[in-house]
Amino acid sequence: MPDHTHLFVGFKPNILISDFVKEIKVKSNEFINGKKWVRGKFNWQESYGVFSYSQSHIDNVIKYIMNQERRHKRISFKQEYHEFLEKFKVPFEEKYLFDFLDQ
Repeated sequence: MPDHTHLFVGFKPNILISDFVKEIKVKSNEFINGKKWVRGKFNWQESYGVFSYSQSHIDNVIKYIMNQERRHKRISFKQEYHEFLEKFKVPFEEKYLFDFLDQ
């Protein structure tokens, strides 16, 4: 999708998610900018969301990710993210969400 990406990965308990996300962002920035795939300089936003699923949900999560294009014809990324926050009962303040979209 042009405004977000989904990664579905498994972790050993000794890996910090924040370190993993930082490494993904750094390496992909270097790769994308090295290939000159975008005009100007590519950068990820600072924030990210992480949601956890059990082993028994792997097939459903993969199907969900594979159907992103179809899903986003019906709802926006912002609506989708709100659904995740509500589903996982993550407290949030609207004023702090998606301020990068308004810039």
